[in-house]
Amino acid sequence: MARSMSEQLQQDMECEGLLECIHGLKGLDKECFRVMVESDEPLTIDDVADGVDRERSTAYRSIQRLYESGFIQKEQINYEQGGYYHVYYPTDPAEIANDMQRMMNDWYVKMGQLIQEFEDTYELLADGSEPPELPDTRE
Repeated sequence: MARSMSEQLQQDMECEGLLECIHGLKGLDKECFRVMVESDEPLTIDDVADGVDRERSTAYRSIQRLYESGFIQKEQINYEQGGYYHVYYPTDPAEIANDMQRMMNDWYVKMGQLIQEFEDTYELLADGSEPPELPDTRE
């Protein structure tokens, strides 16, 4: 994966690269998502684990990442005799795309603010003034 923004802009981006870049999804997460998209019905964690040929606990971690990222939805199914289980299904692709667009817009605004702060700071330095302290943007 590219290290700098200019390298990222120069490389060929694919949908999978986009999912990794924006949401931090891993290869297994994408495989689990693909299994759910290809299914005609909601799936249990066991179904997904079988579909990607992994242990249940491994599939569960990927499903949790997908759920927390908004890529899948969860529904509780109740047994008549008591108890329940969950099934998972993909979120509408248009909704996912809209969320990614909002995230990118927020990122764009934040980068614009940081660029403006950079310009303001170095213009002051060029004028011989003391620059304001730059905020720490690392998280």
